[in-house]
Amino acid sequence: MQNTIKSSIRFVGVGLHSGKPVRMTLEPASAGYGIWFQRTDLLEGDQMLPARWDIVEQSPLCTKLVNASGVSVSTIEHIMAALAGCGVHNVLIRIDGPEVPIMDGSSAAFVKSILACGLANQGQPIRAIQVLKSVRVERDDAWAELHPAENLEIDFQIDFDDEAIGVQHRVLNMANGSFVRELSNCRTFCRRADVEYMQSHGLALGGIPGENAIVFDGARIESGELGLRQTDEPVRHKMLDALGDLYTAGAPILGRYVGHRSGHAMTNKLLRALLSDPTAYKFIECSPETAARLPGAGVRMAEMPAVA
Repeated sequence: MQNTIKSSIRFVGVGLHSGKPVRMTLEPASAGYGIWFQRTDLLEGDQMLPARWDIVEQSPLCTKLVNASGVSVSTIEHIMAALAGCGVHNVLIRIDGPEVPIMDGSSAAFVKSILACGLANQGQPIRAIQVLKSVRVERDDAWAELHPAENLEIDFQIDFDDEAIGVQHRVLNMANGSFVRELSNCRTFCRRADVEYMQSHGLALGGIPGENAIVFDGARIESGELGLRQTDEPVRHKMLDALGDLYTAGAPILGRYVGHRSGHAMTNKLLRALLSDPTAYKFIECSPETAARLPGAGVRMAEMPAVA
């Protein structure tokens, strides 16, 4: 059955790119409501933005929603991954700025708070998107695919020149709490040269290596005294991003996602390719057996990994 959170959950932090303080509150919502953001700092214009693929503005750095009034909320991927991975289907996210707080660069703070709050069963079946045929999008040497499957599986490969990253590949069945155990505490990362470029263009102003991001510079890792949380933390974080971006489909996806050097824009392009072809998917009402294979089914706080 569909779930919302039992009570309000509040977060305070800074935006990764803006560097500005931001407050965000998750509020319970009714069955069938979906996931919506509300810009509470705005007195004029449309404050409301559905967390939906067709209002995502294509960006390589983050996932950004922009409504018809030009109102936006960016860097939504980590909270979206937490909602997907914890099995939250309906929630209103009130936020007093244009960017979701980065917290520690992962979904850990969001997941821990959602699991501590607990979920309210809403007595209505979950609707999921069943992939019926394979779709593929590509650009240069990057590509992403969705294939029919009985549950959500993510297969991701990255390839960086930096020796400390290199080629990394991981495949995960996202059922049985694997997101919470394997991905939720894996932090965002970038290359030192990219940081300098972004900051010179007014971006990544809230990024602090070791506190809310990992920075790689050749063979060197800037990650604080405790180092990486996983030896392959970069590819795991890319999988976290992919789960969050896929959740903008408006429902859980039953299918196999394969990404090669893929990112936010590529995943959104893939969703657009899938959902623009009525023969490529169908909505289903989940039976108890199907719902048990979704990413957030049966997740417990005990599965939350220790955060370095």
